[in-house]
Amino acid sequence: MYQNAGLAPELTDELANKRLDIYTDPKITDPCYTEDISKMDNTVSNSANNGHGILANIEQYRSSMRKSEVKVADYVIQNSASVIHMRIVDLAQEALVSEPTIVRFCRAIHCNGFQEFKVKLAQDLAVANNIGQFAIAEDDSIEDICEKVADTTIQRLHEVKDQLLPHQIAKASSVISKARRLEFYGFGASAAVATDALHKFFRLQIATATYSDPHMQSMSAVTLNEEDVVVAISQSGRTKDLLHSISLAQTYNATVICLAPEGTPISLAADIPIFINIDEDTDQFTPMTSRIAHLMVIDMLAIAVTQRRGPDFIEHLNAIKDSIKSLKLDY
Repeated sequence: MYQNAGLAPELTDELANKRLDIYTDPKITDPCYTEDISKMDNTVSNSANNGHGILANIEQYRSSMRKSEVKVADYVIQNSASVIHMRIVDLAQEALVSEPTIVRFCRAIHCNGFQEFKVKLAQDLAVANNIGQFAIAEDDSIEDICEKVADTTIQRLHEVKDQLLPHQIAKASSVISKARRLEFYGFGASAAVATDALHKFFRLQIATATYSDPHMQSMSAVTLNEEDVVVAISQSGRTKDLLHSISLAQTYNATVICLAPEGTPISLAADIPIFINIDEDTDQFTPMTSRIAHLMVIDMLAIAVTQRRGPDFIEHLNAIKDSIKSLKLDY
């Protein structure tokens, strides 16, 4: 999603091991910086550990930034690999803003200063570059393949976790817990995720169905109403038939949740988008991990809905568990 150049390992290690101090400069006397400093301190202390990567934070908080801070945000996203080598005065000159604006920008994305911002940016870029090391080659051994597939999957899941917005999960689980009917739509590999979701959510006393055929999706969508919820799952976020099914469901007032990359037609069309940003490589030897990321988010939603049911609901889940004991062999 972001354009990154390679980082020297020694730079990443050096930055990661630095002691982080709040950036202060006696030359900075901008009243716009000093007047809100106490308020910003509270914001930083409450939100600094939100678990997102720094580039994800920039995207998340960009809409609430001042115009001058947006200029810094845009420059950093477009030139992230160069920014980690800059001094604060260099970034201010390149972004055509003042040094106090850089400090405000750092606080807006929950960093305690310019040095901390550079460390976190270097860590983000290091993670992105490490993913490329896991590409599978034709002459890899079975041991190499096993290690690379596992490492790639773990790395990508960490990426998704850092980018997830908890309020999206909270809002989606709240809507699902109140649904009269819950339907999962997906094609191809996403259909397998939809089937897994069916197995999880029908246990939660919600009328649940899964459709991976566009005709079935369309026919079912026109029977929905404002009490119903559709969860559309897409790795690309651009599937034309899925977009048509979403539109039909919304025409009949159903709420649409989606699992798709940010900024894609499907995420823009959904009422409650859950962004899963994984840049899939089409190389035949590169494992696809977006399916596993989707399964992880489905688990998050199912657990969140279960939690909303309260402690008494455990008896119902135990009854379901007991009902299938006879289907298993005793050892």
